[in-house]
Amino acid sequence: MKSHTASRGLNLREIGMRAYAWRAARGGNNIDMKKRIPLSANQTTIRKSQLADSAFVPDAPKHFDHPHKVMLGLYISVFLGMLSETSMNITLPDLMADFGISSGTAQWMVVGYMLAIGVVLPCVGFMLKWIKAKTLVLFALVCFLAGAIICTIAPTFPILLAGRIMQGVSTGIALPTMYAAIMRVFPPHKIGAANGVAGLVIMFAPVIGPTIAGALIGAFSWRAIFALFAIVAIAAIVCTALFFVTPIERTRPNVDVISILASAIGFGCLVAGVSLISDMGFSAAVIALLVIGVVVLAFYARRQLTIADPLLDLRALGIAAFRTPAIMISCSFSCTLAFMYLVPQELQRGLGLSSTVAGLLMLPGGVINALCTLAAGRMFDRYGAKRLVWTGSVLTIVGGALFFAIGVSTPIILFLAAHILVMIGIPFIQQSAQSAALKSLPGHMAADGSTIMNTMQQVCGAIATAVATCLLGVGQAGYTAAGGSNPAQGFVDGSRYGYMFGMVLVVLVFALSFLLKEHKETPKLAPVHVDSKELAS
Repeated sequence: MKSHTASRGLNLREIGMRAYAWRAARGGNNIDMKKRIPLSANQTTIRKSQLADSAFVPDAPKHFDHPHKVMLGLYISVFLGMLSETSMNITLPDLMADFGISSGTAQWMVVGYMLAIGVVLPCVGFMLKWIKAKTLVLFALVCFLAGAIICTIAPTFPILLAGRIMQGVSTGIALPTMYAAIMRVFPPHKIGAANGVAGLVIMFAPVIGPTIAGALIGAFSWRAIFALFAIVAIAAIVCTALFFVTPIERTRPNVDVISILASAIGFGCLVAGVSLISDMGFSAAVIALLVIGVVVLAFYARRQLTIADPLLDLRALGIAAFRTPAIMISCSFSCTLAFMYLVPQELQRGLGLSSTVAGLLMLPGGVINALCTLAAGRMFDRYGAKRLVWTGSVLTIVGGALFFAIGVSTPIILFLAAHILVMIGIPFIQQSAQSAALKSLPGHMAADGSTIMNTMQQVCGAIATAVATCLLGVGQAGYTAAGGSNPAQGFVDGSRYGYMFGMVLVVLVFALSFLLKEHKETPKLAPVHVDSKELAS
């Protein structure tokens, strides 16, 4: 009996049902299990609700035959959000001309988008505990579609900005939901590969975004960009409606209105203040925004750690195995944004290339980046995080050093080498650290952990862009003060300050990698104490 049961792989429920049927066949129809199997205080009581397979394995993910098919709608949603985020800078001159606005006003197309993401992100973990994930994603996509249509036909800039903010809300919902769903849709031994696909979606969009935007503006107008967004949003809605499920359990905690308001005010003021530094400097308004943001966020963090049902479970940051890679991700992402802010501008304003040529030169690195992002996720499952982070850090530092060496007459081959090295190195850092961070959390904290990491990236990315902009200005001012008169050389000198900043961030990542702890053991079933002899008898 024992060997037969083992060979068939029967679970406890099936054993109980067969034993019950066997007793019923022998005339024991009215069986009182409590009388036949007396339970002491030290024994486990098996209730009806505990006989489901999932009850014996805490946080056990459901099995999906085609997990990538389930995730397809979210992949398209996040790609659309990242494409939208990285294709706006090239449209700003046309917006200024069409609406007769200043560069500071036009910049709100970028700042407003980041503000919306920064405000929504911390609330997503809470929303996933109350609302079905599928319903929430569909709402986000409809919101993006409406925003894209509004932007396509917007007659004035305020209406255009309103549509843009709606798109930011959608991206703020889709991004952390994707990572939270990955932790439930994929088995633990495939999480690294799944994060590799997610990273491919995110990292590829910034590469092709400026190229696509430039081509559409050249062929039609800036409105064609938003029309394209609307078409892609429709495709995402269809895929989500057909294939996505709700893999995240809803616990329905109490609603803390104070936390929601503090989150919106704190993150909103901080992101707005940091984003405006490059345009307004440390003016009184910027300083006020930063101070309000920091103070309110401090209150928000303290409240999350002291109330029974926090909006965002910040206890995840108390887990060293999560905190360390989360910081590494923020640093590497900040380095990426700093480099991607400087590189296309240096090609145009430093080396004198057109925007079309600059976009084409960035494509090889982008393709390689996409392939390495996918490979890094799979390699994490095999080698762990440390060695991948070390490799990525060294490659990124070497690539940054080559960027630092670029001058106004530098051959294009040097730029290509530098860009390709950085595009190889960054995904090895990002994907391995992200997989390590999420894998270190219990299942019920996956949504909060994903939200924490994405919020950190948005805030740190905004800070990094502002710092790179300030350093660029410092370098240009230093060149002019030294008697320089060539604007192209001045821009190259200023860019070097920004590249140095990026390399410092990667050195910090390399140092933190020594604190990573590898967890290669296979997840085990939780033991269940059952008196099998009594049950069989």
